[in-house]
Amino acid sequence: MEQTKSKAIAGYHLLMILSAVDGKFIVEEDMVISEWLKKKFPIFADLDKEMEILSALTPDYYMIHFQKCMDDFYRNSTPEERNELIQFAMDLIKADHTITKEENSFINELFDRWSEPSE
Repeated sequence: MEQTKSKAIAGYHLLMILSAVDGKFIVEEDMVISEWLKKKFPIFADLDKEMEILSALTPDYYMIHFQKCMDDFYRNSTPEERNELIQFAMDLIKADHTITKEENSFINELFDRWSEPSE
């Protein structure tokens, strides 16, 4: 149960950071994240606590936290779950029909880190 919770929280944080890196948050992005929550976020997780953590992040810390969450999610997920999250992430960054250089940088980090051969 703890792995499931950790994986869901890490996925949620990844999507929320992706939604924040371009400096705007639109309804379509909210819909993608809501779909993720509906499918993957455990009922026993405290979403308010997670929002508190995310709200405290400054843009210069986004990538560091994003990388930590990538590692947490990877450690607790299957390849299929990672591919599903990548699809949500792609849907999220395309939601406003524009992929900014910041969004591109973060999604490339996700692809690069998760496509490395496992040790």
